[in-house]
Amino acid sequence: MARSYKHIQQYEREILELKERGMTQKEIAQQLGFTKEQVKEFFHRQHKKERKIAAGIALKKKGRPPKDNKITQTDKVN
Repeated sequence: MARSYKHIQQYEREILELKERGMTQKEIAQQLGFTKEQVKEFFHRQHKKERKIAAGIALKKKGRPPKDNKITQTDKVN
């Protein structure tokens, strides 16, 4: 049977609201259709981001940085 895929980051606001209401990770997972481990890992990543921001460390995007192969008009002529 096919399973519908839901990305947990799409539910970030809802997860944080439910946590503020005092719900446990297990209750949040059951209500939104995730596993407890997925919700636990979400909070781990969220707290890691908050610690970096509080320490003044810039958040970096994952993946390879774009190439800087911008050729100027003078480069083309020479």
